[in-house]
Amino acid sequence: MPPTPLSSVDHYENFPVGSLLVPARLRPAVAAIYRFARHADDLADEGDASPAERLAALDALDRALRGEADDPPVLAELRPHLQAHALPVEPLRALLSAFAQDVGTVRHPGWGSVTDYCSRSANPVGELMLRLFGAWNAFTRIPSDEICTALQVLNFLQDLAPDWRRDRLYLPLDELHDAGLSEDDVARSVDAGRASHALAHFLAGQLRRARALLESGAVLSQRVPWRLSLELRGIVAGGLRVADRLRAAGHDPIAHRPSLGWRDAPALARLWWQAPK
Repeated sequence: MPPTPLSSVDHYENFPVGSLLVPARLRPAVAAIYRFARHADDLADEGDASPAERLAALDALDRALRGEADDPPVLAELRPHLQAHALPVEPLRALLSAFAQDVGTVRHPGWGSVTDYCSRSANPVGELMLRLFGAWNAFTRIPSDEICTALQVLNFLQDLAPDWRRDRLYLPLDELHDAGLSEDDVARSVDAGRASHALAHFLAGQLRRARALLESGAVLSQRVPWRLSLELRGIVAGGLRVADRLRAAGHDPIAHRPSLGWRDAPALARLWWQAPK
């Protein structure tokens, strides 16, 4: 979850690490979870390691989580917080599986594949935060997953061009093909520095779906403690503002990748105020 409503939607930065809305007693745990996720994401993405080496490093971290190997420093730091707050390791292992899926070529045959990835790359973040606040239950799980999935899909749309250059495409291929488009059309648009009219029209539909998920999940702010509620309203406002910026740019994140700054503050304040209370 983002540290402020002005944050761009980048899911592995989406932790309220420095937010004053997070009670002081929870901040060390939030920071430790963030460092673990950031470290694991870097194992998959950063440096000059081969794909096999990246997968081996992620597997070693997973084995440590399962208690089958010694904890590396990043996990040794996190482990006391997992125990103190009775946090399960399954959400962390889900993150690792998503990071491993990002090693090498990434394609998703359909929307179900995209949401399965989100269920491991994004939704566990919401689960862990809600568990820390004592608010993970049958009434919060679905809207939390909706918000997290929506933020992840918005991130996919924002980063369409840089992801493509890394041989990653997070669009449902069956829907892309049904729209008369192919991976070659994505490649040509990225090479041209702007989305074709047909691709922009397709991305508009993906954006509408992400926005609908975000709006549906916004009810979560009514089901959690007040400090987390304020944070969530800011998160939803930030996501909605990114969606507005994508739409205003003609649904072309290749030519105009939206990011939020101080000029968005009035719109964010309006969206924050309109969020469910």
